[in-house]
Amino acid sequence: MTGHPRLGLALAPGGLDLPEGRIAVFGPREGQSLDPLPKDHVEVVSTFAPDHAYFEAQGYTCRIAPEGRYAAAVVILPRAKALARDWIARARAVTSGPVIVDGGKEDGIESLLRDCRKRTNVHGPVNKAHGKLFWIAGGDFADWETPASRGPEGFVTAPGTFSADGIDPASALLAEALPRTLGSHVIDLGAGWGYLSAQILTRPDVTRIDLVEADHTALDCARQNVTDPRAIFHWADATRWQPDLRADAVVMNPPFHTGRKAQPDLGRAFIRTAAACLKPKGTLYLVANRHLPYETQIDETFATQEELAGTGKFKVLRATAPRQPKTPRLTRRDRLV
Repeated sequence: MTGHPRLGLALAPGGLDLPEGRIAVFGPREGQSLDPLPKDHVEVVSTFAPDHAYFEAQGYTCRIAPEGRYAAAVVILPRAKALARDWIARARAVTSGPVIVDGGKEDGIESLLRDCRKRTNVHGPVNKAHGKLFWIAGGDFADWETPASRGPEGFVTAPGTFSADGIDPASALLAEALPRTLGSHVIDLGAGWGYLSAQILTRPDVTRIDLVEADHTALDCARQNVTDPRAIFHWADATRWQPDLRADAVVMNPPFHTGRKAQPDLGRAFIRTAAACLKPKGTLYLVANRHLPYETQIDETFATQEELAGTGKFKVLRATAPRQPKTPRLTRRDRLV
């Protein structure tokens, strides 16, 4: 892991002098270096469980939301423009000194730089590694803050959450394809703001549903959308989470990217987790873009699979009877050792 290239240049002699005091860093990603910043003054603000856990393991103070006043802030741009604006507004509101904004060209840094220049004096920018960094020390950005709100379908969503503008069509297809009977214990893996769980809880045979979601903001929305006492909420990395009791069914619309590029391995990891969460005769219900090659992983992980429903764009797969993980066969010499 190398130092952050643009931060390093901005904080070099003759550049930006950071004031003494706490520094809030909004949204750094797992594996990203914050080395140019004084570690003992940094507080990482992250709602994404894997990133939060990563920086905690690196020894950083981590929070879900900023607390108190900060001398400076750094905003690492997320993919969603509305969320990027929200973070800048929140950083500006709690920061006495400069707010540093950093992002790649693919993150929309150019348009955000233009928007900030319309509101206040912008310093920099630093151009490096297919991105830009700039900083602001004033300006009114309060109208950029976008709290969670209830949409036309009645569900609460927030900027940056998956399908924040409405019901995801793939999730709607999966909900329609689910059978009336799912079993008493269901897990919604990667539950988002709770749309699938709300549909599952219309079934009287369900006595418990675990909503597992890595995005704390989305999970907060889910708590407002799913108020049924049968629901249990877990802020966790779905690829590493395990239930206290194995379930009858797992339902999921797994993500297949963390950035701009597709990462089918993420969906495959969800499938492996689902298998580990199920009873021996349990069932997985999964929806995915049709082009994603999940069938091979399902064949390796479950005894049977079939396409339950589909369109030209999406497919709903049902897999049953998770296979037990294979353990290496011990030789006589291994047993003696």
